[in-house]
Amino acid sequence: MASRLGAEYPIEIETTSKPFAEYRTDEWADTDLPCAPAIMIGEEIVAEGSDVTEEKVANEIRKQLGMPPLEPEKKGIIDRLFR
Repeated sequence: MASRLGAEYPIEIETTSKPFAEYRTDEWADTDLPCAPAIMIGEEIVAEGSDVTEEKVANEIRKQLGMPPLEPEKKGIIDRLFR
């Protein structure tokens, strides 16, 4: 997801990967960063400890860049037929 969104929007992506136990230490808690798995955009925590949709991440990126949100994707058979 990150590489797709990084190619689509002018953003810098930084990945932090540590053993799970390191995210549970006092030192990590002092950083004020979220526990993994997490996604932060700017100072905003978009997801922490749960799955998140690509649409939600893209909309947060767009918000940070001053762009309007994406139009919701139409769902259902009727919408697919008349798209």
